[in-house]
Parts: sequence; structure tokens; C-alpha cells
Amino acid sequence: MNPGPESSLLTIAMVLATFLGAVAILLYGLQLAGNGLQEITGARFRALIASVTRNRFVGAGVGALLTAIIQSSSATTVILVGLTGAGMIQLSQTIPIILGADIGTTLTVQLIALQIQKIAPFVIASGFFLHFVAKKKRYKSIGHALLGFGFIFLALDMMNEAMKPIQSYPWIKELLQSVEGQPLLAILIAALLTAFFHSSAATLGIALAMGAQGLMTLKAALPILLGANIGSCAAAWIASLGAPVEAKRVAVAHVLFKIFGIILIYPFLSPFESWIAETASSVPRQIANAHTFFNLGLACLFLPLSTPFAKGVTWLVSPPPPEKDPFKPKYLDTKLLDSPSFALEQATQEALRMADIAQGMFDDILNVLIKNNQERLEEIEKREAILDHLHRETKLYITRLSQNALTAEQSAREVAVLGLINNLENIGDIIDLNLIDLARKKINTGVRFSDAGIKELTEFHQMISQDFMLAISAFKTENLKLAENLIREKGRVHTRERTLRAAHIHRLHLGISETIESSAIHLDILTNLKRIKSHITSIAHTLIENSRMENK
Repeated sequence: MNPGPESSLLTIAMVLATFLGAVAILLYGLQLAGNGLQEITGARFRALIASVTRNRFVGAGVGALLTAIIQSSSATTVILVGLTGAGMIQLSQTIPIILGADIGTTLTVQLIALQIQKIAPFVIASGFFLHFVAKKKRYKSIGHALLGFGFIFLALDMMNEAMKPIQSYPWIKELLQSVEGQPLLAILIAALLTAFFHSSAATLGIALAMGAQGLMTLKAALPILLGANIGSCAAAWIASLGAPVEAKRVAVAHVLFKIFGIILIYPFLSPFESWIAETASSVPRQIANAHTFFNLGLACLFLPLSTPFAKGVTWLVSPPPPEKDPFKPKYLDTKLLDSPSFALEQATQEALRMADIAQGMFDDILNVLIKNNQERLEEIEKREAILDHLHRETKLYITRLSQNALTAEQSAREVAVLGLINNLENIGDIIDLNLIDLARKKINTGVRFSDAGIKELTEFHQMISQDFMLAISAFKTENLKLAENLIREKGRVHTRERTLRAAHIHRLHLGISETIESSAIHLDILTNLKRIKSHITSIAHTLIENSRMENK
């Protein structure tokens, strides 16, 4: 007996409300689980990715392992976008890791297909207890992850229960069968849903729940699986917006993997379906297996071709024309402010751009001071104006970001970036307001440094320039050992400054004319170079403090 019209509408409304609530809980659970597991691994997995790029098979294995741990191939790929944009790894080195990451993300779907939803209350209770009772951050993060998995299981159980009443409605089965007859439409819908959810596991979780209730066959699920794989590329694509061309190539490579894979398998969906059907008796398990084998096939196909494939993508994605407006930030994309991890990566790239400008100013100021290079002096002043503008824009961007909820690790990174740009801006001010002023005074008065004075200033400048380069390198690579060495070496620079000051005074006593004429300027230069060194050391201190904040 079919339900009456009013009863049907009420049932459908209740099913829809429960289903949407379950989807929300599923997405929240995926986010909780991913965040908790990322907190456990900390920033170490970023360094691990950068260190295993020599062997493509090891790279694929690490990509799979890390993605299985952090429960998100999107997160792994976004990290690769950042590392490639920063010039730390090459495109050909990222390809094996991307292929491995796509394999690793299938673990989530396999876990969902186990149909262990009934243990959701126990997992949620365990996660809640551990998160709120534990005192150590590591155990709190484990509790966080357990809560996430518990919510995932709860959501799937809600979906299964919500779909049971609608099995008796013939028109629903007819609707699903009509979609089954249009696989291209199913691919498009699944890709859009996955891009919206930022999770292929969410889309496939819905397909698994429908399969468990007999509302979806393996044949209907395969196009949805393919669409979910394309949609999973959306996060990396967004992260590459406004990034250097190297980062864009990573996102394009990820999309091309999926598109080529779908083009190759689409004509053979029927035999693929028949083969997958033999791997398991239940539809949910069949869907999970199809997802795993599809990504394994992509890895087997493209892993040996990673180098020529990288060359093809490099040719396809050509560098953009040079930026005409130097005052315009290159990396600060406001569309990413709702995704703190992505936005912080972009702010870091802008801060490193500021570092390049400040280092260039510092390197050129010696030429101005010694050789009275008026043209170079004016160039430094223009770059200082750019540095000031980028400092304001980056600070505003990070301030807007801080309105969102940040994890402890993200808050620490926010403080580190702010510390870096503030120190860079202070270095720029010392160069512009003090050293440039001293250079003008030297040019206007026509004084000259003695040969010994030139040699000493050059040596001292090179010493500080080397430390400047090491400080930025330590920040870029998050190298705490290098930062600690810079801090320990601070006394060496101060001692050298006092030695050079004493040598200058000794030349005064000898009555060397150039030393007498340039004495005030010479000693002020030493003072300001030492001030710059203090800000360089402060960059290293900020990095160490950032690490301590992350580990609290």
C-alpha cells in the first residue's frame, strides 16, 4: 500500500531534513578528524614531504601515508602548492606525492564502507572524554580526531536510517535510475558537490549510504566516484590562485591526472563494473574498492611518466607577464580568508617577497655609502616605499584572518609572519631614515672614508648580510637549529662592532685625515648596521617562540 500524498510529503520533508543534518555532521566530522590528526603530526609532515622527493616511489608512499594520517588529499596537495611556489621543490618531485596522496585518501572511504556506524556513540564518548580530560596537547588532539570519526559514523547511520522510509516510493527509484542512464550528468553533479564540500569522502559517503539501502547500484555509483575525484582538485586549485606559476602547475597537474584517468576508463566502465563486483558482496564495499583501484591505476600509469608529464605541464602553463605595479601584493587573495591554512601560506609568501626586497635594499646600501651612487640611492628609497605598503597590506590581511577561529599551530604561524614583516619593515626604516640620510650627508659634504675604513665597513656589512640571508632561510624552512645558531652568534657581531669602533678611534689618534673627516658618519653607520643585526636576530627569536607556541 502506497502512502497518501500528505503522508508522502511529510515523510520526504523529514527525510530531507535528516539527510541535510547528517551531511552537515559528516562534513564537521571530517574537519574535526583532519584537524585533530594534523595537530598530532604538527608541521613535521611538511618537512617530511620536502625531504623525500628524490625517489618517486618513496614520494608516492609518503604521500599516501601522510594523506591517510591527515585524512585529506586536498591538504597534502595544498602543501605541495605552497612548497613549490616557495621554490623548495620542483613540479616533477610533487607528482609522485600527489599520486600517493590520491591513494591515501581512499582509506577514509574504505573505513566508511566498513559499516561500523553503530559504534558511533562509543567513539564520540571516548573522544569527548580524552579531549576534555587530557592535559597534554597530543592526547587532546587524539580525542579531537576520535570525536571527528565518531561524528562521521553517526552521520552515516543517520543517512541510512533516513533513507529507509523512501525505499517504498517508486518515483524515487525511477529518478535515480534516470540519473544512472546519464553518467556524464552524474560526473558533473558529483564534481560540483565535492568542490562545494571540499571533500571527496563526503560525496562518496552519501553514495555509500544510498548503496547500503539499495537506492544506488554500483553502475550508478561509478560516475559519481569519477566526479568526486575531479572535485577533489578544487582546494588545490583555489590555493594556487595568485600564487607563482610553479604553484599553479601543481594544481593543473592534479586536475589533468584525474581528467586523463576518467577519459581512459570511461569507455571501459562496464567491464570495470563487472570486475569490481567480484571483489565484494555489498555495494558500499564495491564502491570503496572501485575508488581505491581507480587511484591505484592512476599511480601505476603516471608514476613512470612523472618527468615527461611535468615537462608537458610546464609547457602548458606558461609564466604570466611581469607584474607592472610593484606596490600590488602578489599573494594576498581575500577569497582564501575563510581557509586559514591556505591564507597563512599566502601571507607567508608575501612576507618572503618583502624579505627579498629588504635584502636587496641592504645589499645595495653599501654601494651607496662607499661609492656615493646617487642613482642606487633613489632606487632604494622607491623600494622602501614598496616595503612599507606591502607591510601594511600583509598586516591588514592577517588581521582580517584572525577574526576566524584558528588552531594553536595556525595562531603560532600568524604570530611568526607578523613578527617577520614587522622586523623587515624596521630594517627598511633604518636603511631609509638613517643610512640613506648618512649617505646624503657624505655626498653633500664630499668626505671620503679611509681605505682601512672601507675595508672594515665592507667586512661588517657582509657579516650582517650573511646572517640576514640565514635568518630568512631559517624562517622559510622552519629550521630551528639554524635560528638557534643565529641567536648564539649575536654576541660575535657586537664584539666585532666594538673592535671596529676601537680601530676607527685608533686611526683618529694617528691623525689620518679621511678618518677625521668621516668619523661621525663612519661611527653612525656601525651603530645602524648593529641595529639591523638586532632585528635579524629578532626574526630568529620569533621562529623559536613560534615553535614553543605550537608545542604547548
